[in-house]
Amino acid sequence: MGAASHAVVVPPRAAFGHASFRRWQLARLASIVGNQMLSVAIGWHVYDLTRSPLQLGNVGAATFVPAFAFSLAAGHTADRLNRKRIVLGYYLVVAACALALFFLARAHVPAVWPIFVIAFCMGTARTFAGPAASALLPALVPTEHFGNAVAWNSVTWQLATILGPALGGGVYALSGGAPAVFATSAVLLLAAFGFAAGLKPRPLEGSRAPASLAGLFAGVRYVFRNADILGSITLDLFAVLLGGATALLPIFASEILHVGPLGLGVLRSAPAVGAGATAFWLAHRPIVRRSGAWMFGGVLVFGVATIVFALSRSFALSLVTLAVLGASDMVSVVVRQMLLQLRTPDDMRGRVAAVNLVFVGASNELGEWESGVTAAWLGVVPAAAAGGVGTVIVVAACALLFPGLRKLDRVAPTTRRD
Repeated sequence: MGAASHAVVVPPRAAFGHASFRRWQLARLASIVGNQMLSVAIGWHVYDLTRSPLQLGNVGAATFVPAFAFSLAAGHTADRLNRKRIVLGYYLVVAACALALFFLARAHVPAVWPIFVIAFCMGTARTFAGPAASALLPALVPTEHFGNAVAWNSVTWQLATILGPALGGGVYALSGGAPAVFATSAVLLLAAFGFAAGLKPRPLEGSRAPASLAGLFAGVRYVFRNADILGSITLDLFAVLLGGATALLPIFASEILHVGPLGLGVLRSAPAVGAGATAFWLAHRPIVRRSGAWMFGGVLVFGVATIVFALSRSFALSLVTLAVLGASDMVSVVVRQMLLQLRTPDDMRGRVAAVNLVFVGASNELGEWESGVTAAWLGVVPAAAAGGVGTVIVVAACALLFPGLRKLDRVAPTTRRD
């Protein structure tokens, strides 16, 4: 009671009182919208060229390989070099990739392997930017405003993932093809570069990690010595890996729901609608008690929503289930990000974020590949439904394996490396 009575009340928009945080949100909004537009256009373009779910899965594989291969090096780099410059370089590389896709589509190149090469390059750039961007956020606001920053950071992400797919699908449909989408994406990535160029993060706390093999794997050791962080990463890893029905959305839009590229954009936006609304709510009503129970409950609902979506033949019901899927995922994302950032020292945040990228971020791409392969074997609907069932099983297994995480109440910061 005494601790609760002296708790500091953080204003709902406290993070926006800091100029660098405001610039960071503008940069993220532009870059995520651009990337989401790229994702919609690449998926529809590849499926239009091949009519193959396996080739859709191969797009995910092309971006997963660099995430798996380079993530530890990327985390080490983020703890040794200037994190802001790494992020700026990422924006320039992805803008160049978008322009390359524009020229390929404009020339009506029928082969898909160049798209896979470009996806690999984008995945490599994203792999190096991910840990740097994640570790950059705590340097933009005071510690007491960090939880508020995480929630608003998620709102920006979800707002962008609402706008991006819908805008991508709309531009694709209205322009009659992918080139206009790719060109628009390039412009947005360059705008993100301009916004982020003015960031003024706090200097890195602690000493910069020397280049060494031990330093490279320090993040792995830290995660495996912290059961709550390990449990949260494991839970999300398998949930995303098995529940990746969104990779099959081009097929659902084309052959099951019959809504075309514009409908695909709306479907891609639906999870972000639910997640964005949840993130906005959490910015005003943060999770302060029973954090572990909220995380497990969120992933459980995610799995059930995936099953319902797989079985739906109604466009309206599919939109609702995708929105619920996104809302439930956001709950677990916020709790996990609080754990990762507040329980990791600043000079190790890049390497720990890299481990998270390997086990969670990369699982998005691997989940896309897994969904494509499973759909090729079993069919689209059984593959998506099986993924949802697998997610429910994972929740039960992690609840048994990580009882401390299940019982976690408050997320408190730490500076220890044990």
